[in-house]
Amino acid sequence: MYVRDRPIIILRRFTAKIMTKRINISILNFLMSTVISRHHTQDSRDPPAQDSRTHLIKGNAIQFNWAQAAQHSSLTLARDQDISEVRRGRRRTMANRFLALSCLGKGKKEIGERDASNLVLSPPPYYPSMPRYPPESPSRASAGTSAHPSLEMRKALFKVQGMQCSACAASIEKAVKRLPGIQDATISVLHNKAQVVYHPEFVNEELIRETIEDTGFEATLMETDDEVSVIAICRLRIKGMTCTSCSSTVESALEKVQGVKRAAVALATEEAEIRYDPKLVNYKQLIDAIDDTGFEAFLISTGEDTNKVHLKLEGIPSDGRIKLIQSSVQALPGVLDTELDMQLGKLVVSYNPEMTGPRTFIEVIEETCSGNCKVTLFQPGGLGGPDRSEEISQYRKSFLWSLVFTVPVFVLAMIFMYIPGIKRGLEIKLVNMLMLGQLLRWILSTPVQFIIGKRFYTGAYKAVRHGSANMDVLIALGTNAAYFYSVYTVLRAATDVEFEGTDFFETSAMLISFILLGKYLEVLAKGKTSEAIAKLMDLAPDTATLLIHDNDGNVASERTISSQLIQRNDIIKILPGEKVASDGLVVWGQSHVNESMITGEAKPIAKQIGDEVIGGTLNENGVLHIRATHVGSETAISQIVRLVEAAQMAKAPVQKFADRISKFFVPFVIAISFTTWLAWFIAGKIGSYAKSWIPSRMDEFELALQFGIAVVVVACPCALGLATPTAVMVGTGVGARQGVLIKGGGALETAHKVNCIVFDKTGTLTVGKPVVVGTHLLRTMLLRDFYAVVAAAEANSEHPLAKAVVEYAKSFRSEISDLSWLPEVQDFVSISGHGVRALVQNKTILVGNTKLMIDSEVTISEDAYNFLREAEKMARTGILISFDGELVGIIEISDPVKPEAQGVVSILKSMNIKSMVVTGDNWGTANAIAKEVGIETVMAETLPEGKADKVKELQMSGMIVAMVGDGINDSPALVAADVGMAIGAGTDIAIEAADIVLMRSNLEDVITAIDLSRVTFKRIRLNYLWALGYNAMGIPLAAGLLFPFTGFRIPPWIAGAAMAASSVSVVCCSLLLKYYKRPRKLETLQMQGVKVQ
Repeated sequence: MYVRDRPIIILRRFTAKIMTKRINISILNFLMSTVISRHHTQDSRDPPAQDSRTHLIKGNAIQFNWAQAAQHSSLTLARDQDISEVRRGRRRTMANRFLALSCLGKGKKEIGERDASNLVLSPPPYYPSMPRYPPESPSRASAGTSAHPSLEMRKALFKVQGMQCSACAASIEKAVKRLPGIQDATISVLHNKAQVVYHPEFVNEELIRETIEDTGFEATLMETDDEVSVIAICRLRIKGMTCTSCSSTVESALEKVQGVKRAAVALATEEAEIRYDPKLVNYKQLIDAIDDTGFEAFLISTGEDTNKVHLKLEGIPSDGRIKLIQSSVQALPGVLDTELDMQLGKLVVSYNPEMTGPRTFIEVIEETCSGNCKVTLFQPGGLGGPDRSEEISQYRKSFLWSLVFTVPVFVLAMIFMYIPGIKRGLEIKLVNMLMLGQLLRWILSTPVQFIIGKRFYTGAYKAVRHGSANMDVLIALGTNAAYFYSVYTVLRAATDVEFEGTDFFETSAMLISFILLGKYLEVLAKGKTSEAIAKLMDLAPDTATLLIHDNDGNVASERTISSQLIQRNDIIKILPGEKVASDGLVVWGQSHVNESMITGEAKPIAKQIGDEVIGGTLNENGVLHIRATHVGSETAISQIVRLVEAAQMAKAPVQKFADRISKFFVPFVIAISFTTWLAWFIAGKIGSYAKSWIPSRMDEFELALQFGIAVVVVACPCALGLATPTAVMVGTGVGARQGVLIKGGGALETAHKVNCIVFDKTGTLTVGKPVVVGTHLLRTMLLRDFYAVVAAAEANSEHPLAKAVVEYAKSFRSEISDLSWLPEVQDFVSISGHGVRALVQNKTILVGNTKLMIDSEVTISEDAYNFLREAEKMARTGILISFDGELVGIIEISDPVKPEAQGVVSILKSMNIKSMVVTGDNWGTANAIAKEVGIETVMAETLPEGKADKVKELQMSGMIVAMVGDGINDSPALVAADVGMAIGAGTDIAIEAADIVLMRSNLEDVITAIDLSRVTFKRIRLNYLWALGYNAMGIPLAAGLLFPFTGFRIPPWIAGAAMAASSVSVVCCSLLLKYYKRPRKLETLQMQGVKVQ
């Protein structure tokens, strides 16, 4: 240990003794000043204190940067790897020690162990900016990039006691992240846990634990993991999949690749999402694995693409100039890395969006090549759903070419053979029994079989090579059987003077043509299932007006740029009638903005300086200048699109039914086909049926072959595989259009089973903007002075009721816009579910509910109880205030019920769904609110973890529970519920925890979500009924079940047409969901004026 560090260690040990002995505060003051002064003098390399905290101890002000001293000491000791000294030195945190001393000096009394453990320093300690690695270790290019590849990473989980709010978590996170070797730190207030990813070469668990304790909380190590593998995510477009067997084959192939953690392949979207360990595998190897299965794969995006841009370079004369351009871009501030693809002429730039952006890169490149080159954004595709235009064009072209050959074959075989004059010409024998008509049909059908139908051969070969069977296998088997038997008859007729056989060239050609027609129609229909995403993407305008300011901040000029080139902090001008080009803040002007395309709220929203605007919304009447805050993939539109795409990628549980069937479907059909051919052939040979059953120009073998081919081609696994994903795609897209974002098929499936909905009260059933409506003072004082003290105590709280008190207090000082007039607050503590405690003007202030007062031994008079009961009857919340243990006043706060709440509860009751209220508020207010909206079951005075327990109790009783909430305290219950629904205006944590997000913050959308789920799953059932029913009826009919009784049989080409039609019909059935309308009962509510204005 260095000598210069000893004063800090001595000071720590000295402060530990102060806890048990009374020491003159002035001596302590003098000692601290002297030690810290000498400490900084001895180490001139240490940076000066930048944020000194001022603590008043017995009237004397001393300035001391607690956190910097603690941090400096810890880093010095860690650098010398003297961890044992750290353990001995950090028995208790300095912050809490001296806070205890402050109380000793002011209160002249002993502080017990219980009080000392509950003390929380406010504001949180300051930690100077430090690198995450020591100076001698490899530094990273920037925060947020992956760790150095040569360094091992470990993960430790700590239990942290004493956190009350997000500010506590933030202080811990800052402290831990300033330690050397810390890769990441995640703090959960709800679960009282901290997860830290770190490099053991520079820091260990004990040092992390003690650093957490230095911020004023108790930390206990729960568990550690060995080396942490970073999980990367990539999305791939896959072409050529036709049924669930194809998607299952690809999924299995990907999951066999070493390093792949999970792979999900969606047939309807033709995409794969793979989570993998980048140390073991990269996306190129994943693409190769898919290619080996017989399908084409293209990269859409990787998890690293958020701050990457792909630039297409055209017109650059030499490779040397391209490398010069790369060097010029690499030298720009904020550029992290560049990758050059000489073959494609593509430059990939990784950058920090806070410092630079695509527009800067393009300008630098154009200046570097003196304007002789063209630079455009390279679009790899993917966002907004698959671009099916090329696939549609290919199927259309293949189908039209097949008609060129198939129509003549059909005419020769089915029409001309019944016209006497033409028939004689076609029956002219060329060689032995070979006729002209047979030779023409052979010539015309061959290009259809092997050139136009090549895709089926390729798909079937690759599927069989990997041990699976798909739709291509059935098509190849059926068409090959018809074609090669026909070739056999032609060759036999040419070599035998007596042989008379029938060819089926028209069967193979017409099969392929009808299947191509079905595929063309199917791709057209599947393209329409992603229209909702395409419409969302189209909301963003193509161009934007960029304002350029001079050094004085005045607008110097303006120019039009592509909206894709907007960079963070750009100032964009929005004229009336134009769409907002990017998410941002209004910095000049005022107007009304129509946000209905995003939130579904038809009423234009007033916007002025400081208000947020959403990209893609419509500016109605005024000119706005906005500062771009979120651009590219960070915008609200892009996030909604990604959410919808993720929902479409996630398989609904009911899809597993089709996946199980698809594994055995094709082998089963092939076995049935062979059995059908063999049974009819043997029956014909042994005379089990009359010769009159056999059509003219056929024999027993040919009739049996017709039945066998018909069975192969009539079976359709495609319809089964498309039944669920197409309906989920359309359903989630329709939901997004209605303002209901559904996170996956699982949530969509579960929502239709919900029979119990638990509502949070504040912000869910109520408007969420409580206001003070009355004050009852129990001591004579000025109302202004009373609210100054109460508002000071409540100012640090995030609770809506606290904000209402602070807003009301502002009315007494309307001439001052900020809260600078509030008295100073010390020792602020937020007591979850009860209220707050703080020291204001040397008074201990308690603000909260009756339980807080009782626990704090504050006497509540009968008059106060009567006042509270009267307030509760009127659905108002009473807040009790005590000064130094004496109850001095009660504040009445009212949060009005949402206008639509009563109607929504009534409709849910008619849908046989039980409604409940769970809240942390008192029983009286909760019962009054529940009675007003028509809810009978109430659970009040419930803590956040208690809400989750209530949900689990309901689930244990057999109910399918949906939870509707908006706040951080609702998150545990949202996760615990079968379906969590978050109000769109709620917190990010609640939205992240929920399965369904109600964008409009309107309770009517709860009904819309459940009704849409029910309608979607009715459609899925109908799809399965049709797909299974079609195969259950089609296969026996194609096998000739009715032929002995009615003479009815299905020719193979008609069976092929029926197969193609079945897939199209399933997709079209799903597309009918596009015309979904909300329940009429909701329209009735709007007509009655219940809709929120």
